[in-house]
Amino acid sequence: MSPILVRPVREQLEHDRIIRLLQPRYRRRFNVGMNPGSETSAPVGDGAEAIYPDLVLMPTGRSKKLAGVIEVETGESVNALEAMAQWAIFGRLPAEFALYVPAGSVEVAKRLCLDKHIGVTEIWTYHMIGDQIRFTQVFRSPIEAKLSAARAAAAAALPRKKRATVKRVTTRTAKARGAASKSTKASSKAKKLASSNSKKAKPASKAARTRRR
Repeated sequence: MSPILVRPVREQLEHDRIIRLLQPRYRRRFNVGMNPGSETSAPVGDGAEAIYPDLVLMPTGRSKKLAGVIEVETGESVNALEAMAQWAIFGRLPAEFALYVPAGSVEVAKRLCLDKHIGVTEIWTYHMIGDQIRFTQVFRSPIEAKLSAARAAAAAALPRKKRATVKRVTTRTAKARGAASKSTKASSKAKKLASSNSKKAKPASKAARTRRR
């Protein structure tokens, strides 16, 4: 929670619920630390300079390099003071910064990020449908989008090469089978022709024996 903000109890409960819903979504790709409410169990940085985003994303391997931070806001906390006190700091980190805001606050959040030159990577909205909360991405940094597209293209290149190799092997196998089939058919035809010639030769031989007599 921001040191300059004290949310109403209802909003704070909603805020912490969203944090707990987001954790398993990101856990598929990262080790995820949480700082709901006033908790400070997942810091970024050390000592007096440590900061506590709502969610802290770390790589799943041995690397200890920060992968990203996530900040969840409620209607009360989408304002200029919060943007300068929290978002601006998260936006300067050498990692992705995702911001979650209520659906009705998205335009305000976009304008604040633009006016304050905050390096946000993604902006998501959330809204209630019955007892469930739905998330929708409404902004993605063009630079990050290009990097993601490049990574996706690189990842897709290898399977394409593998598919091409499999296709070539399959084609060669089919050709080899076709050639073998043709050879078998030719051999079968030759045998039938030889058998037919043999049958024709037998009556001729009987006729020859009759003439000799």
